[in-house]
Amino acid sequence: MSGSDPRDELVEHLPAMRAFAISLTRNGAIADDMVQDTVVKAWTNIDKFEVGTNMRAWLFTILRNTYYSSRRKSNREVADVDGVFTESLAEKPAHDGHMQMTDFRKALGELKDEQREALLLVGASGFSYEEAAEMCGVAVGTIKSRTNRARARIAELMGLRDDESLEMTDDATMSVISSSKVSSF
Repeated sequence: MSGSDPRDELVEHLPAMRAFAISLTRNGAIADDMVQDTVVKAWTNIDKFEVGTNMRAWLFTILRNTYYSSRRKSNREVADVDGVFTESLAEKPAHDGHMQMTDFRKALGELKDEQREALLLVGASGFSYEEAAEMCGVAVGTIKSRTNRARARIAELMGLRDDESLEMTDDATMSVISSSKVSSF
């Protein structure tokens, strides 16, 4: 972005931050709160942002750190492990594609946090392995490994064979589960 004030660019990344936050938290209200906290932190620390670097990666790093900080603080909360409460909030699928999307979301939710995070950063958010590794503070090989394990685990949980494909209408979802990106963001 060519604007002189990096704050002008913050709003452009809200939809991607919200999608990432929802994927991490699996709760829209909590995700919205996390995005709001991230924007406040970014706004108040904008002087720490290096103009000319990747604003989106900087914001995702703040969001990720906010998520893990909140997880450490909420050890006393009861988790919705089986998705019982979440399922009561969701609309039931109308056709096979929706059913597969429900299965996909459930499988995504069963991944280890680190694997889900790597998969979403690289697959859905379009970050390179190198950018994701930098945001997570790990080696590039670790991100690649987590991404590949996550894809394999989703395929296993959904009972997919190598020659099968999902009937998804969403390029973002397809890029998460396929090793070659369907689209970029």
